[in-house]
Amino acid sequence: MQEMWDIIIIGGGPAGLTAGIYASRARLDTILLEKLLPGGQMMTTAGVENYPGFPEGITGPELMVNFEKQARRLGLKVETAEVTRLVSEKGRIQVATREKGDFYGRAVIIATGSSPQKLGIPGEKEFLAKGVSYCATCDGPLFRDVEVAVIGGGDTALEEGLFLTKFASKVHIIHRRDQLRGEKILQDRAFANPKVHFILETVAEEICGDEVVKSIKLRNVKTNQESELELRAVFILVGTVPNTNFLKGLVSLDKGGYIIVNERYQTNIPAIFAAGDVYDKVYRQAITAAGSGCAAALEAAKFIEQVKA
Repeated sequence: MQEMWDIIIIGGGPAGLTAGIYASRARLDTILLEKLLPGGQMMTTAGVENYPGFPEGITGPELMVNFEKQARRLGLKVETAEVTRLVSEKGRIQVATREKGDFYGRAVIIATGSSPQKLGIPGEKEFLAKGVSYCATCDGPLFRDVEVAVIGGGDTALEEGLFLTKFASKVHIIHRRDQLRGEKILQDRAFANPKVHFILETVAEEICGDEVVKSIKLRNVKTNQESELELRAVFILVGTVPNTNFLKGLVSLDKGGYIIVNERYQTNIPAIFAAGDVYDKVYRQAITAAGSGCAAALEAAKFIEQVKA
């Protein structure tokens, strides 16, 4: 006989684990499926200074271990399994996994997050959390009074670049085209900021260092002239990709692949909810992901009460 869960949570970052805390505390039979270790992108964040309750700061992995311990103590079951497909059936959702077969739930919370687009250059992977970052808001305060680089030319790169000027001595914004893609008002602010230096028509070729980032090798796309820039951090902000490939054809997605939800975090399938960066393309913070995980769990609990009634 197939086991029926009240709630199946897919994804073990801040949104998924918070949803697990609330669902388990409500005494709902809840399981969380995570293809890797619980923690999500926070597992690559060296220092977290903006999460309330930790006045001295905390590392991303430490924070996520606390999340997981709390969720497990309240009764959340966690399984390592990659979800490959969802099927909406009468009265239940089938969740197919690559390693452990099918799970069935009355409600599903999707919290698979998003992944930063990578450059794929030497040094990018090696210096992750050692000077390479995909979130200036998360890691910017760690680089005070040193030179840093932002790679990208859109709204996020400009916004995060301006944020970094509060800490860094100089912010180099590197973009492969001769014009930026960001909003004009953001461009104006960046050009007016004396700490911002633009390097246009240029791509990054390699991130260099020893134990931490020390420099970046650049190439001008028009002249092919190579150069090397000394700095202490590289923020790669060329976009994010929501982890929603397994949902296509079932859950409504926007043109960027993000899940579309209503004010109750509900998708077009009433039994399927979403939380965190898999739907949020604006804030993308641990605390906003956790908040939406709480809300999605509360709404899923209400849905289950109605179904059982």
